[in-house]
Amino acid sequence: MSRERGGADHLRDEAARAARKAADQVYRAILARAPEQDIDPTLDRVRDVLELLGDPQRAFRCVHVTGTNGKTSTARMVERLLREHGLRTGRFTSPHMTRVTERISIDGEPISDERFVEVWNDVAPYIEMVDERHLAQGGQRLSFFEVFTVMAYAAFADAPVDVAVVEVGMGGRWDATNLVDAEVAVITPIAMDHERYLGHTLVEIASEKSGIVKDGATVVLAHQTDDVEGVVLAAAAERGARVVREDVDIAVVERQVAVGGQLVALRGLGGVYTDVFLPLYGEHQAHNALLALAATESLLTGGRALDGAVVEVAFADVTSPGRLEVVRSSPTVLVDGAHNPAGAEALVDAVEEAFEFTRLVGVVGVMADKDPEGILAALEPLLAEVVVTQASNPRAMDADDLAEVAVDVFGEDRVHVAARLPDAIDVAVQRAEGEAERGAGVLVTGSILLVAEARILLGRP
Repeated sequence: MSRERGGADHLRDEAARAARKAADQVYRAILARAPEQDIDPTLDRVRDVLELLGDPQRAFRCVHVTGTNGKTSTARMVERLLREHGLRTGRFTSPHMTRVTERISIDGEPISDERFVEVWNDVAPYIEMVDERHLAQGGQRLSFFEVFTVMAYAAFADAPVDVAVVEVGMGGRWDATNLVDAEVAVITPIAMDHERYLGHTLVEIASEKSGIVKDGATVVLAHQTDDVEGVVLAAAAERGARVVREDVDIAVVERQVAVGGQLVALRGLGGVYTDVFLPLYGEHQAHNALLALAATESLLTGGRALDGAVVEVAFADVTSPGRLEVVRSSPTVLVDGAHNPAGAEALVDAVEEAFEFTRLVGVVGVMADKDPEGILAALEPLLAEVVVTQASNPRAMDADDLAEVAVDVFGEDRVHVAARLPDAIDVAVQRAEGEAERGAGVLVTGSILLVAEARILLGRP
């Protein structure tokens, strides 16, 4: 019997390795396309493929999430709330932390390697047809992100899911995801980011992001500056959309730090939900939870109250990898995907509120198209020292170039350089432990891609 079980386990392991290898081959092929940050502002390529596939994006209801910070966490919360209400869910988010299959989840779980390959094989002939057509017209092939959007919608329709929660890749109006007729659009706080693609003012960025609002939809709007709010309200009025505004229609009533997260009271559209445990740190996550709650109320009941017990169970089970996540102890190592100044400021507030470090050393790497000075300036009051590094990605800012900026912000004595992330973490741990035996910590931040690499290095699944 034991030999039979051993043989069966061996066959399963072999099959899993073969599936993983095949999925990796597909991923490499898709990576050869234009990267997701290389924007060509048109929906034509994705629309053409989806039409050939029978418009799978029309086979399910949808909550569409845009904004500058908090999109992924909010999307994960919406999905968890919907799933706790017994609906079959799809979730499309980016980037991934460990495996590319994380981007497309069914019922809260990444699709399998086998299914990833099957979906690719299903859509690949149609993608090839559209590629050839657009190249013949002097255009481009589908980009990396466009292909993944097509795959997600095909996978969701085939599952089939009841509701998909879809996070935009960038912006909104021209984002590849924007061919869904989402009943609910969520707009998280809008700040400066991706200026090269979205515009150099908050008003311009807001105009792009409000492009996800569809006729007759409900817009769940986070607290914004007055000019940003005006842009969104105008877009909603033009499309006959209802707007649910934070601090007007909904609000975070109360919150207090708790072990492993926070306890919140949220005033949704249907009433106040009290004593809700959220296993995530930071005031910003309470506000993300509020948006998720209102989006779920809007979709499921048109704004009436949800069952409080169901809401409590769903929120207590929420996860958001790479968002102020503890990945190691002795010393404590935190990772957070803050990649713009607004995100870094929220991170600092959350760490100061939830942790009691006597000494915190940062490991920071940023992408070349970001605002390194703004990110470092936001982090400076929190960090005793900083080790600058870079992700193993061609978009990453060179560690030596980042060090020059860091010296201007921190002063030369507080800056160290280690181009390789493993070395940077080692230096940071030594600097933290060498000065304080108790209460020392390390924070890895500045880029979601850097955080993803750090999580793998430190053994997080």
